[in-house]
Amino acid sequence: MPGTPGRPHLASWLGDLARAAAGPVTCAIVLIGLLSAWVASGGAGTIAPVRIQVSQAAVPMRGFPSATVAPSGPAGTFLTIRNPTSQPDELIAVHSPVARHIVLRRSSGPQDPGTVVSALTIPAKSSITLTPFGDDVVLRDPVRYESDSSVSLTLTFRHAGTITVSADVTAPGTP
Repeated sequence: MPGTPGRPHLASWLGDLARAAAGPVTCAIVLIGLLSAWVASGGAGTIAPVRIQVSQAAVPMRGFPSATVAPSGPAGTFLTIRNPTSQPDELIAVHSPVARHIVLRRSSGPQDPGTVVSALTIPAKSSITLTPFGDDVVLRDPVRYESDSSVSLTLTFRHAGTITVSADVTAPGTP
């Protein structure tokens, strides 16, 4: 072996190192190329999270707080939910500290009592308005909330995850 006695030849050592590293470096370059192509083709899904916007959130009183008889029964809500994305989403659950049981209701109009459903669809690039007179989120037998200024609602969407909103407590029948 050429070089100084007791010391390996530098060129031989570098050649061995290059041959040992060639396999892993080649695999890394190929893998990065394949992953980049997968993301560019849309195979990885959306990079930005699906954003849902909730506005005009209100829970009307079931009576007036000064009434001697405590209000009882279900409470409807008013919510406007906007989906600015190109992917439809679904409202699949609602939770609130004022009601143990909350249902999603689909209705064809004011005369229709509605049907409890497992989800309400929010179309892509669109808005829906939920009201006690149509599709709705219904708080079944909530605790008395009429003297509060707002009610916390946590909405769970299939793709967008959870959003917590503060719904104003409004006069009976108004948004």
